Amino acid sequence: MPLLETPFAQLDLIRQPEQQNEPLQAFDAADEYLLNHLAEQQPSAETRVLVLNDSFGALAASLAGKVRVISSGDSFLAFQGLEKNLIRNGQAFDAVPSVPASDVFSGPFDRVLIRVPKTLALLEEQLIRLQGQLAPGAQVIAAAMIKHLPRAAGDLLERYVGPVQASLAVKKARLLIATPEAKDPVVSPYPSRYQLDEPAIELLNHANVFCREGLDIGTRAFLPHLPKNLGTARVADLGCGNGVLAIASALQNPEAQYTLVDESFMAVQSAAENWRAALGDRAVIVRAGDGLAGQEAQSLDVVLCNPPFHQQQVVGDFLAWRMFQQAREALVVGGALYIVGNRHLGYHSKLARLFRGVEQVAATPKFVILKARK
Repeated sequence: MPLLETPFAQLDLIRQPEQQNEPLQAFDAADEYLLNHLAEQQPSAETRVLVLNDSFGALAASLAGKVRVISSGDSFLAFQGLEKNLIRNGQAFDAVPSVPASDVFSGPFDRVLIRVPKTLALLEEQLIRLQGQLAPGAQVIAAAMIKHLPRAAGDLLERYVGPVQASLAVKKARLLIATPEAKDPVVSPYPSRYQLDEPAIELLNHANVFCREGLDIGTRAFLPHLPKNLGTARVADLGCGNGVLAIASALQNPEAQYTLVDESFMAVQSAAENWRAALGDRAVIVRAGDGLAGQEAQSLDVVLCNPPFHQQQVVGDFLAWRMFQQAREALVVGGALYIVGNRHLGYHSKLARLFRGVEQVAATPKFVILKARK
């Protein structure tokens, strides 16, 4: 894999989760462009830099020890990548303070470097949180590959920060450079909420939650077919999002024990708040993590999953396949994984390679609900 070479550092970087013969690199031309632009400004060791949405630590690891850098974002895997890449390049794993998107960062900051996220609601929330956090003379610089840079990103920077200048394109990447100006304080529109009829619950969704404005159609297809009569089963909602699958299941299974896990800090924050609203102080484990990677082997009876088919802008079934493998490892013999998936993704044959038996629980024209028994 090529090294990331900038005036700040020469780094050997890896993506998360790691896979053999990784076809993709852990940085791109937008990272290089951002770092080269910052280097031209000759920041001092005292310059305070906030990095937002650093995919796998390319920006923060490059700046570690050169400026006073803090990293914030909504991906557990990104933070894991930063720690591993710091160690990989001879630095302490905690050389850069990390602030999950579910927490609030505090400045003042001289420079803010932003990788434009796929979900513009996350960008909007982050820009609103910058109110009062910018030092005099600060600059906010957003970067993306041009094919992933919507016009609305510049509009948001202008609305919440100040006038925006777009750079020339370099290696198909572009910078949006915003100069802060005085703005009236803004109250964030997040979290948003929507109501479900069955079960009759309200779901709160922080800015980066998948299908924030309403229930996604895959989950809608899955809900009527959640397993019943689970008794005291140990159940995990893998990739829990706002927690709707686990909450609906828990309402039907009052003695079952639940673990909710997602790699999005905002999803976990939403799920925890929704669980409390629907189920009060009923015991639950809600955590951000790399799927079930930290789950003890043979410690679960049931896993519920609506698997993702992309990681940031990269589409593929690598994450889903990995989640299926993690579920198999965590389930007891005789335990079951229940999933919903698009028909065309062919999950039945993939699950059949891992599990003893796979059956179709239900189907709609677009989705299948499958049960895979270990």
